[in-house]
Amino acid sequence: MARTRLIQAIHDGIVEEMARDPKVIVYGEDVELSIVGDLRGVHEQFGHDRIRNTPICETTLTGMAVGLASAGYHVVVQMMFSNFLYTGMDAIGNQMSKLRLMTGGQMELPITIIATIGGGSSNAAQHSDTSYPMLMNLGGVNVAVPATSADAKGLVKTAIRSPNPCFVLEPNGRGGDQGEVPDGEHLVPFGKAAVRREGGAVTVVAIGRMVKPALAAAATLADEGVSAEVIDPRTLVPFDTDAVLASVAKTGHLVVVDEARECCSAASQIAAVVAEQGFALLKGPIRRVTTPNVAIPYAPNAEAHVIPGEARIAAAVRELLGRTGRSERVLA
Repeated sequence: MARTRLIQAIHDGIVEEMARDPKVIVYGEDVELSIVGDLRGVHEQFGHDRIRNTPICETTLTGMAVGLASAGYHVVVQMMFSNFLYTGMDAIGNQMSKLRLMTGGQMELPITIIATIGGGSSNAAQHSDTSYPMLMNLGGVNVAVPATSADAKGLVKTAIRSPNPCFVLEPNGRGGDQGEVPDGEHLVPFGKAAVRREGGAVTVVAIGRMVKPALAAAATLADEGVSAEVIDPRTLVPFDTDAVLASVAKTGHLVVVDEARECCSAASQIAAVVAEQGFALLKGPIRRVTTPNVAIPYAPNAEAHVIPGEARIAAAVRELLGRTGRSERVLA
């Protein structure tokens, strides 16, 4: 088991799948040079027939993906930032998500779209959105949000092998984070959450880049006598409802941490599902820790103010558990 940067783990997953299946092709803006870093060296390894640059036209990128996939290719599209999905939404919303149903299952669309989500790097409003809520609402695509190197590799490989459109959304600013990746063939199943820290006082569901500050908040709370269980969904579509309900059955409390904006966020969906299916398990209201309904600012201090972090997560847990002072002890 080797320690690998998250961005390198995605690269390794793509390279392994390209070597395994000659029908896997890659394209996107500047992918031959790979300014993002996850495709560095791939062009030299596989050549212009398997990976190539495209014009800056996301509508073309997503439309091409539908055509190539329907012709039998396994398509990997590097979209760079998830904001660019907005300009490619016609093919995503009207073709990718619907054609398998509309053809009675005759048409498979093995498309993997990779994009970076979230702020934290002062990339400003047009490059910092966490855009998975709009994808979750389509009903016909898978949405994976890896938080570790092992999951980044395993989820991208699972996505490329899937017969359905999949979005693998990289956490912005975390590409250089290192983590252990299992040797050999490594696939991560969709719809299977991971418990990153066990606890008994409160369940914290943290999505993607929010896993790291959630774990930091859990460590801080542990010093105060609060035992927080941190769950990483890994995929939002499909979503592991059973894992969250099982944790809430143990803790009785739920906090959902989501970098998406509050209105119609993934946190809202998760909270609604738990309220509907696990209301009797709850000892108090569900808390959401999200980004306000504003565009992500450029200034680093303003950006840090709106994006959820360790302090806001810990404060939400304390409020939920009725703690009026940090010196009070809440035991699991």
